[in-house]
Amino acid sequence: MTEIATLDAIDRAILHALQNDGRLSIQDLSERVGLSPSPCSRRVRLLEERGIIGGYCALIDEARIGFPVSVFVSVKLERQVDDALKTFEAAIESYPEVVDCWLMTGTRDYLLRVVTSDLAEFEAFLTSRLTRSPVVASIESSIPLRRVKAGNARSI
Repeated sequence: MTEIATLDAIDRAILHALQNDGRLSIQDLSERVGLSPSPCSRRVRLLEERGIIGGYCALIDEARIGFPVSVFVSVKLERQVDDALKTFEAAIESYPEVVDCWLMTGTRDYLLRVVTSDLAEFEAFLTSRLTRSPVVASIESSIPLRRVKAGNARSI
């Protein structure tokens, strides 16, 4: 089980500020959280070393770069055994269309978010790759109409 980190108010303020703008300079961050730059920098480094800050990235608008179609795909495997899980997960790693993949509880084994340029590309992905996996028993797709809420982590 993951160890729950103990965070004080300054750590929480740092995380909140970086969630909103990961490009803040240490100077700007230190001013926002009420610390001088050196201790602020040390705290950020410790948050990184402890794995609380796992990295930094740019949030890309997929539609603006030619991938406006997102489809949620639930996958049920023939059998949920180690070999089947490994086979499926290795295949998923090689599919650039799959941007998120979760091992699930319940009636389905995996939930994927697949991003494509159009429905024809999604259909091609589905029929030429995903359904051809020997470990896949069934697939159910859902097309979202609009995103109601988005975030990159629970707010601190």
